[in-house]
Amino acid sequence: MNSSASSQTWSQRFESALHPAIAAFNASIGFDIELIEFDLTGSQAHAMMLAHTGIISAAEGEQLVAGLEQIRQEYREGKFQPGIEAEDVHFAVERRLTELVGDVGKKLHTARSRNDQVGTDTRLYLRAQISQIRRQLLDFQAVLLRLAEQHIETLIPGYTHLQRAQPLSLAHHLLAYVEMTQRDWQRLGEIYQRVNTSPLGCGALAGTTFPIDRHYSAQLLQFESVYANSLDGVSDRDFAIEFLCAASLIMVHLSRLSEEVILWASEEFGFVTLKDSCSTGSSIMPQKKNPDVPELVRGKTGRVFGHLQALLVLMKGLPLAYNKDLQEDKEALFDSVKTVQGCLEAMTILLNEGLEFRTQRLNQAVTEDFSNATDVADYLAAKGVPFREAYNLVGKVVKTSLAAGKLLKDLTLDEWQTLHPAFEADIYEAITPRQVVAARNSFGGTGFEQVQKALATAKQRWSAANQTSVQSQH
Repeated sequence: MNSSASSQTWSQRFESALHPAIAAFNASIGFDIELIEFDLTGSQAHAMMLAHTGIISAAEGEQLVAGLEQIRQEYREGKFQPGIEAEDVHFAVERRLTELVGDVGKKLHTARSRNDQVGTDTRLYLRAQISQIRRQLLDFQAVLLRLAEQHIETLIPGYTHLQRAQPLSLAHHLLAYVEMTQRDWQRLGEIYQRVNTSPLGCGALAGTTFPIDRHYSAQLLQFESVYANSLDGVSDRDFAIEFLCAASLIMVHLSRLSEEVILWASEEFGFVTLKDSCSTGSSIMPQKKNPDVPELVRGKTGRVFGHLQALLVLMKGLPLAYNKDLQEDKEALFDSVKTVQGCLEAMTILLNEGLEFRTQRLNQAVTEDFSNATDVADYLAAKGVPFREAYNLVGKVVKTSLAAGKLLKDLTLDEWQTLHPAFEADIYEAITPRQVVAARNSFGGTGFEQVQKALATAKQRWSAANQTSVQSQH
């Protein structure tokens, strides 16, 4: 960075240029170029507001807006690629603007600080990314809903403590992830409202002496409100932390499903077959087919968690108002956005075309265990036997059956009636896996009737959310 560049950036308070290593250390252009489109949009709104309030002439405002639009085109065509000498995207744009429109370009920064400028850019960026992620969540749900509709009567072992617990409808299992991602979708919508607040016009920390109209520029940028306190406006990063919290929960849900897919694809489970389009092999073991997508999603979850922790630590000790520490929020935010978007895309593809449920194996799996034991206890309780007494009795039955190498379905009616006279021939139907699932017809349960209702509700909810998403894009 030469002294000429330094004098263009800073006031005459500085007599010499930054040390080259410090210039590189200080610069953020390497990553905040991500904000350029949003910086241009925010600057156009600021220029229009300056003209609207008479701080600059209408002609000057038009020059600034046109010059900024030319920079946008240059950037999109790869002709504007500022380097480290620009320090950050904001100075890079301002310098190029001055080259294009002359001294009027120097008026753009009137009544504005980089502090409220970067805050505006970041909110515009995150607002757009939240809308994109919400769209992706709906796409992910659409695949889950399609699979659920196909597998209402496919059975799958249900687990607690990773031990066989009770059989389930596979659709019920898949719909659990629809509910998780629905909360993610809702959560991002709530955060969007707080992101959608304009700090533009807060200045460095105390507002400005110019007769600006903050509500006008906010309206141009489609912000719903403006910050009521200038100190808070330039230093607030709650919205970014909230987003990282929501991003972390999205990754939790994707990682949990990833873990299940990894287990399901193993020889030990054998519940799914991975297709070649979404798996890789081993460099030395020709028989291997590795679940790379869910493993990567599971691994990338830690990145987003780390960024959340980093931003919390970053903010916890900052006095009001702006501090250079806040430059560190960008890479955490950008990387988290790209990670979540990439993982959602990959998992959507995996579920849509990268795996196949082995329905025969799944239906067989639920016949190989004692996951119908609770239904034996329920059978006795329905005949008037106190549940705890029935529970203890069935525990003994399981113990003796294990010792004899039998399953409950293998017991004779005489053996059942020796255990308790309340048992009748209908016990065999009551403990078949399909009946065990069908019988759980309480609201929210895995019974086929309930799953049908839950699927219909989820599809209706998805349709309404999808319509809202489409409308917001226009």
